[in-house]
Amino acid sequence: MFKNIPFSRVEWVTSGFLIFTALLTITAVPAYLWHFGWDWFLFGVFLFYYIATGTSITLGYHRLFSHKAFKAKWPVKLFVLLFGAAAFENSALWWSSEHRKHHKHVDTDDDPYDINKGFFWAHIGWLMFKLKPDIPTNNVLDLKKDKLVMWQHKWVHPISFVVSFIIPALIGYGYAKFSGMDPMVGALGGFLLPGVARVVMVQHATFCINSLCHMIGTRPYSTSHSARDSWIAAIFTMGEGYHNYHHEFQWDYRNGVKPWQLDPSKWFIWTLSKIGLASGLKRVPQERILLAETRETKRQVANRITHIQESGKPDEDLLDQVLENLEALSARLTEICNELQSAAKDKIDLSKASLNNMRSEVRAMLEEINSPIKMSAA
Repeated sequence: MFKNIPFSRVEWVTSGFLIFTALLTITAVPAYLWHFGWDWFLFGVFLFYYIATGTSITLGYHRLFSHKAFKAKWPVKLFVLLFGAAAFENSALWWSSEHRKHHKHVDTDDDPYDINKGFFWAHIGWLMFKLKPDIPTNNVLDLKKDKLVMWQHKWVHPISFVVSFIIPALIGYGYAKFSGMDPMVGALGGFLLPGVARVVMVQHATFCINSLCHMIGTRPYSTSHSARDSWIAAIFTMGEGYHNYHHEFQWDYRNGVKPWQLDPSKWFIWTLSKIGLASGLKRVPQERILLAETRETKRQVANRITHIQESGKPDEDLLDQVLENLEALSARLTEICNELQSAAKDKIDLSKASLNNMRSEVRAMLEEINSPIKMSAA
């Protein structure tokens, strides 16, 4: 039954922690709530810890350290290093090294969480099994010069347990004692709810970016890689769900660039810049974003034209009409691409009105090629 499992390559400590905390979350947490009831204070602590640790991964580990999308003062760095450790996703140095490998080798065997190895591997298997020897972290030499990053790397495990489990338990103990309840019940609640359950939820939200966001969602910017945009994933990951955009423009401090896209991490970074705690926020010019969208739409049109030309369906008149329409769309998309590419090359900032008009036109074209009549014709 277990002969195909490489037990000799199991990361026993990591696997044990992941399995044990998950089991506690589905057994001990419901049992605690059943016996002692719901407590709004502990839920508030849980909510604070979820946002603090989740944001420390997205804003800190990911956008600040892995991609250098902005610069931050030491109080911000210290906060994200402390609460990032409390997410139990290892140190910022290790996390950034693995993530940079992922971007450099995405969808290949050298990608640490290659989706081609399946959902389980990309989600959690790569942490539970070590199939390859450790590669030196020579891709994070810049981070090794940061004293705070190296301090956290050295002490990450003690920091993790103190910030993630001991402090919530002490908060629960103090709250229960102040409220006239059994302090040990409060301590247990603090350990289980904002401690264990929150760790499991933050971890699996992060893991979903590595797995589900390379399987389910849209690819409006590029189909050259498996990364996809998912607004659902963005809800639970502080805005990280717009993964197709991120893989195209990884150095942008934003993931959700549309006004309607939920990206709390972007808003936090912007707010920090306004109060002097962050600077150097990197943004992709709107021309380049629209150019990527236009090129992808043009690729879809080209694929549809090829499909229609190779189609053996009997209604030749309808096919000719559809083909003629698509070729006209392709010509207009080429014009937009050329205009945007020239603007980007010459560093010309197109007006917002011009960009909005182009974006509306591209969106209308996309809807047209995906309309029911075109689908039936194809």
